[in-house]
Amino acid sequence: MLILILLPLLVSSPLHEGKGHHSQSHSHTSQSSSTELDGKKKLSKPYTTGSGKYLYEVDSQWVKLPKGVSIGTTHGGVAVSDSGRIYISTNANKGIVVFDAEGNYIGDFGKEFKGTHSLIINEEKGVEYLYAAQLFGKRILKVDLEGNIVQEINHSEKNPIPGTLKGITAVAVGEDGRIYATTGYGSNHLHIFSSAGVLLKSLGSKGKGKGQTNTNHGIAIDKRYNPHRLIVADRENRRLIHHSLEGDFFSIYAENLRRPCSFSFFGNICAVAELEGRVTLLDQNGKVLTHLGDNPNRKQWAGFKVPIAEITPGAFSAPHGLAFNKKGDLIVQDWNVRGRISKLTFLKN
Repeated sequence: MLILILLPLLVSSPLHEGKGHHSQSHSHTSQSSSTELDGKKKLSKPYTTGSGKYLYEVDSQWVKLPKGVSIGTTHGGVAVSDSGRIYISTNANKGIVVFDAEGNYIGDFGKEFKGTHSLIINEEKGVEYLYAAQLFGKRILKVDLEGNIVQEINHSEKNPIPGTLKGITAVAVGEDGRIYATTGYGSNHLHIFSSAGVLLKSLGSKGKGKGQTNTNHGIAIDKRYNPHRLIVADRENRRLIHHSLEGDFFSIYAENLRRPCSFSFFGNICAVAELEGRVTLLDQNGKVLTHLGDNPNRKQWAGFKVPIAEITPGAFSAPHGLAFNKKGDLIVQDWNVRGRISKLTFLKN
């Protein structure tokens, strides 16, 4: 159930009231001056990042939280609804935090969803649902946008899952309703379930070969191809790989990345959250279009405890989850003990 916090001047909601290879940078980040306001550093001018026709304005102070409210540890995913609402999963007791399109804090789904490692929205017969890979709960959840659990998949005697869902890292849903899950913090299996949650097959193992992964951290349906493919973030092998929708290895899509965690699509563009301090945009052939928020301070890469005030302005420390909105803007979540969410607004030429 969504717990709402109403901000002044907001209309109440109808919901429930209340280390390795790195490629050369293809981006630039322009800096701006800043001022002190209410004890916090406020940017007087925006930062820009990217190159060519892929330029974005970066706002790392985009979310607006009521006094005394914090996001908590961000180690999860980002999902954007058709209405523009943004859902951010966390390791904190707020579980899944909800913002409107302007970054105003609406509420949260609470500690029942704490430790959701990845989050997506899937539309089914005109209704949107959140699908969550809950690392802490060792389960897959289907949740309506009110925060009510509609479906749960977990390891049981009736539905045994090889390696169980311990270490689950991501979930995806095909057009036929089949559910895909990766267990990159555990067995490194790729599991395929029916829409009813019955296990159909399990594939893969830990390694570097075809069909193997070393921390299969993210998964999605890549709809840029016909037929569609599965795309998997093989984090510690520093690559993205394609599989068929039956789970069979297809090809390596991109290599020499900085520990890729997750991805989002806008047209033929694939945005990749790389834990080592940047977001990369790739075309349909896996070619780098540009890097965004590329952090020049390598000591901050994949830094869970980097103080937010010390993160290089206009850059990322540890991108973990991200999602495009309808306009092509990006919402990016850094892996950070204090919680860090940035918005990258696409600057049309």
